Amino acid sequence: MYWVGFNMVRGIGAVRFKALIDFFGSLQLAWEAPYDALREAGIPQKSLDNFILLRKKIDLERIWQRIKEKGIQVMTWEDDLYPARLKEIDQPPPVLYVRGEIITEDHLAVAVVGTRKVTSYGRQVTEELAANLGANGVTVVSGLARGVDAIAHEGVLKAGGRTIAVLGCGVDRIYPPEHTRLADKIIERGAIISDYAPGTPPDSVNFPPRNRIISGMSVAVVVIEAGETSGALITSAFAADQGRDVYAVPGNIYAPQSTGTNRLIQQGAKPLLKPGDVVEDLHMTKVIEKTAARKVIPASELEAAIISVLNSEPLHIDEICVSAGLSIEKVSATLTLMELKGMVRQIGGMNYVAIREQSSGYYEPEDE
Repeated sequence: MYWVGFNMVRGIGAVRFKALIDFFGSLQLAWEAPYDALREAGIPQKSLDNFILLRKKIDLERIWQRIKEKGIQVMTWEDDLYPARLKEIDQPPPVLYVRGEIITEDHLAVAVVGTRKVTSYGRQVTEELAANLGANGVTVVSGLARGVDAIAHEGVLKAGGRTIAVLGCGVDRIYPPEHTRLADKIIERGAIISDYAPGTPPDSVNFPPRNRIISGMSVAVVVIEAGETSGALITSAFAADQGRDVYAVPGNIYAPQSTGTNRLIQQGAKPLLKPGDVVEDLHMTKVIEKTAARKVIPASELEAAIISVLNSEPLHIDEICVSAGLSIEKVSATLTLMELKGMVRQIGGMNYVAIREQSSGYYEPEDE
C-alpha cells in the first residue's frame, strides 16, 4: 500500500524509493515520518512538498481498496515475480501495476516495436515475426500503440503465444481506446502493465519513459519500421544502453517508414533478414518443448562448460566467461536457455547459481 502512495508522488522515483527504504527501514515508517525526518533522509524540497500535500489530500487505504476491486495486481522490487531482466536495468521502476499475469516463462521475451503508420510490408514482417516468436514460446513485449505494436500483439496471440503490453497511462485507462478488445485478449494470455498509477491519463510525456520498460523486460528489441523521430528509436536507444540486442528490418531507402531502421543498421543494429533470425541467433528455437521437458543434464558442450564452473555461490556472468573460456555472447544465450530448463538461476545483477537437482548423467554430443 505504501509503495503505491510514494509512487503517486511527483519527483520520487527509484533513487528516492531506495533512499527512503535505506533510511527508515520500511516505506510505512517513511510514509508516517515527520517532515524533519524526511528532510534528513535526503528528499529534495520540491518532492518533499509534493509528498506532504499528497499525504494530507488522499486516503491511501481507500485507494488501495479501489485498486484491489479493479483486479489490479501491485508488484514491487520485493516480489519474486517482478521481471528479473527489468530489475537489472539502471533505476528500474519500484512499482508495476499489472492486469493479467506475469509468469516465469516471460523471462524470455522479445520486444517488437515500430511506426504507427505501418506499410503492407511492415505488417507482413510483423505478423510473421510475432507468429514465429509465439510458436517458439517467446513472449512478445510491445506498447499497444496503433500500427506495429497492435499487429505484434495480435500476431503472437493468433499463434497461441503470450504477450505483454506496456502502457504510458494507468492500466485501467486503455489507450488508444479502440484497442480495448485487444487489451482484454492480452490480459487473458499475458499482461498489461504500467508503472503509472491507476487513473493516470495518457500523456505524450509518459510514453518515452515507458519505452525503457519495454526494452528492459526483453532479451532483444526488433524495430520493424520507424521514421526519423519514431518512438521506436527511443526504445532501441534504451535497449542499447541496457545491453540488449537490437534488430532492425531493412527497407526501401525512399520510404519514410524505413529511414529510422536503415539508419539503425548503419549504426550497428543487426539486420533482420528473415522472421526466424531472432530465435536462431539467441538459441530460442522451440523453447516450449525444451521447457516442458525440463532437461537437467547438460545438452551441449557449452552447457557442460558453464555448469562446471557454477555452484551455490553467486558468480557474475563476466567471471563465468573467464572461468569457462567462452565469449559473452555464447554465455549469455546459453544461460538464458539453462534458466528455462531449470539448471541455473539468476539472482540479480547478472549473478548466477547452479540448481543442483540434476540427475546423474553426462553430455554426449549429438551426431552431426
